[in-house]
Amino acid sequence: MLRNSHDIRTGNRPHVLVVSALCLGAALAFWSSAYADDGYAEYRDQFEPLPALPPIPADNSLTPERVELGNMLFFEPRISSSGVISCATCHNPALGWSDRIPRAVGHDGQVGERNTPTVLNSGFFTAQFWDGRAETLEEQALGPIEAEVEMAMSLEEAIARLGEFDIYHKRFAEAFPEDEDPINADNVAMALAGFQRTLNTPNSRFDRYLKGDLGAISEQEKRGMKNFADSGCVACHSGPALTDSQFYRIQVPGSEDLGRYLVTGEQADRFAFKTPTLRNIGLTYPYMNNGATETLGEAVEIMGQEMLGREYSSEEVADMVAFLHTLTGEMPSFEIPALP
Repeated sequence: MLRNSHDIRTGNRPHVLVVSALCLGAALAFWSSAYADDGYAEYRDQFEPLPALPPIPADNSLTPERVELGNMLFFEPRISSSGVISCATCHNPALGWSDRIPRAVGHDGQVGERNTPTVLNSGFFTAQFWDGRAETLEEQALGPIEAEVEMAMSLEEAIARLGEFDIYHKRFAEAFPEDEDPINADNVAMALAGFQRTLNTPNSRFDRYLKGDLGAISEQEKRGMKNFADSGCVACHSGPALTDSQFYRIQVPGSEDLGRYLVTGEQADRFAFKTPTLRNIGLTYPYMNNGATETLGEAVEIMGQEMLGREYSSEEVADMVAFLHTLTGEMPSFEIPALP
């Protein structure tokens, strides 16, 4: 009688409960498999997943208005002497926010001395440029505008040109409502820096692995991670962006660039360059400060020889390259702006 009344009240509920139990069992089996100990815990503990946002400075709030203005300025070619070069010319969103050529090409077809670094995750860096001549994104932002080999425009001219457009008067006033005359160089730098702090790539397969999904990367990729850590690479490629933003001497084949020495004048800084981020490294070729290294395999071999004094086997190189490809994250969401 009790069973019949239960059936009348709930219809086919006993069957639903059986099916639900089966589904729950399958789900638990899947998750227990995905999150089971894979024997690499001591290596996972040496890495950090990438947060969605970097630290935000107290004097440059990440407001929607500043980000929108920075987005416009990043794609604005009229703050270059030729009127055709913008930040996005070298930091192309379709090319890993870099340019995939050995050395950057700027004003009047001039070729720079160094490979273009990606701006992805640059808010996590504590030094900017290969030689660290700027510490913050705000300090970095204006340099390319004035550089003769890049955009080749004085800040005075750039500000005057922006002031010719009503839309920029509106956008700067919205982004910096406390300023009586908001179209100025400091605010250009803050807007560009704010936009760049949104260009982050979390949730790579490696990030998912670090957060507990042990099936997110393959056994070969785990071997590459282990070799990366055992070799000591993680000492410099550390932190969430896999760079310590410090400087190390390396004689890259084909390069006579004196690196950080040109900034400090210290002999110890001859041929020293900032540790590059390894995030999205599979998308930001070619490599090294002179861009002469075409493949990740070559880069791994050079770093082994020059920094560690060792020769990797072909299997070790393949494993480490496989690991490096797990560092490609989700590309940032943005809109190419309609410019005036």
